Amino acid sequence: MYKHLSREERYQIYSLVKAQHTLTEIARLLGRHRSTISRELERGRGQRGYRAEQACRKASERAQHSRNARRIDPKVWAKVDFYLGVQWSPEQIASQLKVSHESVYLHVYADKATGGELHKHLRSQKPRRKRHHSGHDRRGQIPHRRPISERPAHVEQRKQVGHWEGDTVIGAAHKQAIVTLVERKSGYAVLAKVVNKTADLVGQAIETKLNPLRARVKTLTLDNGKEFANHLATDQALGIQTYFADPYCSWQRGSNENFNGLLRQYIPKKRRMETVTDEELTMIQNRINHRPRKRLGFKTPYEVFHASLKRVALRP
Repeated sequence: MYKHLSREERYQIYSLVKAQHTLTEIARLLGRHRSTISRELERGRGQRGYRAEQACRKASERAQHSRNARRIDPKVWAKVDFYLGVQWSPEQIASQLKVSHESVYLHVYADKATGGELHKHLRSQKPRRKRHHSGHDRRGQIPHRRPISERPAHVEQRKQVGHWEGDTVIGAAHKQAIVTLVERKSGYAVLAKVVNKTADLVGQAIETKLNPLRARVKTLTLDNGKEFANHLATDQALGIQTYFADPYCSWQRGSNENFNGLLRQYIPKKRRMETVTDEELTMIQNRINHRPRKRLGFKTPYEVFHASLKRVALRP
């Protein structure tokens, strides 16, 4: 049964096109038919080529003008505005209300055109511009780095809880940082703030946050930052295997990249990390972990992850 492309898939397509993947490769990576990708690239193309935000808007407009389009009760829009205010995505809202996510996006675009501020509650979708590095990582090599190519193939399928991704998010002036750790299947995340982005402090933060959950921690896939240089000590402390994504291949840690985007709704790049309190970080973690997710059948990351923990506890 055919399912419309999601917003996340359109951003994956954008990234993979920029990385010069072929149509066949993109289709395979997304689990879609090649003709679906070809049609999407044609429909979503503009004067500057294919752009995800533009493609999402065009898809919403097509849905709105289809024969099946219907009028929405004003009371529903009031609820939509409430959920947008607590940073739910249009797809998450559509899972709870009688409205399509395309209609929610059009509602937001129309509000913005009249000077409204609903759009400010959506994730920032502007792609980051990166300098070209000719495929070389200039940050130096991490000792005893285990490449992602050695990670068991089944991890990529997201069928088992226990495989995590990690990264650090920095603020203004690059002072202090937040360590983000996301479980791949459930999307469940834990956060920790470090006063300096040193390997010792980041390693300690990872161990502190994952140790209580170690029954569901099997592997950890990291970015290539030098703050993860103590990965061998982390492996030993938690009894896991750590792997590193290829340089400048952020899609290999898609769960983590997606979560970091959600985090930026609350902590923008211009904000200094020393102003972020532990209480605020806990609030952000809880709010994101309790949002329903489409790929989880609109269960929350918290529900999926903790159901897995309970199964472990019940085993003799």
